[in-house]
Amino acid sequence: MVAGKTILITGGAGFIGSRLAVDLATRHRVRVFDNFLAQVHSDPACTRIALARAGVEVITGDLRDPAAIAAAVADTRPDVILHLAAETGTGQSFRQPTHYAQVNVIGTALLAEAVRRHAPGLQRLVLASTRAVYGEGAFIDDSGMRARAMPRRAGDMAHGHFRVQGRDGQPLVPVPTDADCPVAPASIYAATKLMQEHLLRQAFWGSATQVGILRLQNVYGPGQSLDNPYTGVLSIFCRQIHEGQTLSIYEDGQITRDFVMVDDVVRAFAMMVEAPAMPQEILDIGSGQGITLLEVARRLLGCLGAPRDRLQVTGAFRPGDIRHAVADISRAAALLGWTPRIPLDAGLLALAHWSGRQMRPPAAMASA
Repeated sequence: MVAGKTILITGGAGFIGSRLAVDLATRHRVRVFDNFLAQVHSDPACTRIALARAGVEVITGDLRDPAAIAAAVADTRPDVILHLAAETGTGQSFRQPTHYAQVNVIGTALLAEAVRRHAPGLQRLVLASTRAVYGEGAFIDDSGMRARAMPRRAGDMAHGHFRVQGRDGQPLVPVPTDADCPVAPASIYAATKLMQEHLLRQAFWGSATQVGILRLQNVYGPGQSLDNPYTGVLSIFCRQIHEGQTLSIYEDGQITRDFVMVDDVVRAFAMMVEAPAMPQEILDIGSGQGITLLEVARRLLGCLGAPRDRLQVTGAFRPGDIRHAVADISRAAALLGWTPRIPLDAGLLALAHWSGRQMRPPAAMASA
């Protein structure tokens, strides 16, 4: 195992970043750079305490501030940078395109400049990217041949036609997606994440810095914000269930997602840091298994002791949402030796128990 590295994690106080920082701090010197945005951080003081207890140094700053990110890189002089800082709301990105471009694109460019000027010895930079860059992803036609999925149209979905079609209008069958699938971002968020990939793969040409990219599926687990309306769907469902709401399931309930537990994702990043040879091919990180939102909502209701039918399929839809998302994780297994370990039902139960503790009123917690 490679040990004793100096690591800088941007977005290192977030849902994934804070867990990753605590894990890596047992073997490396770790600093995190984060702006502690209120939308993401409901309890920043608690996060700071947890990081401090783990021996993680915290630098408060904004990725859009050239002086702040330059100072963080210059002072840390990292061997490895894990770039997790980003705005991540698909729907929000349509309303705030300039903001998303400033944070995700300009912020990443500023990070690359800071590395070029102040950390010429940087060995590895790993980006937390997203499966959203694929758009609808990989499909086959009725003959079993790969076929290009056409973007779904609002007019069709308004009439209840949600299936993905090919160029000839024929329905297509989804298959697991990997980096061989052409990219086709369907949202401003996805477009900015793809630009992050392009920037970083080009920024260090001619240098010794190796760039790794992990395209993450839907990450979930304890610690995910229950307050952020742009966070993962499972944490949103948890809050709604605790509040006694009926869950609204979009489209016809058959939207498919690949949910991967945060602990498995942390392990993937740690392996990118510590592997003797870091894969420089794009790796897809997910469970490799798809589940419909209707079914996962029923399972989560069951985990929280609520009636499994306390939901409604609404037919509503959102711009930028894709129909099917399942990762082909064979490349991560072959090149990194990574496979997920936590089954979905076990992860849902852990999320349910954690969310229950977070939602309990103070008086109930004090008397427990």
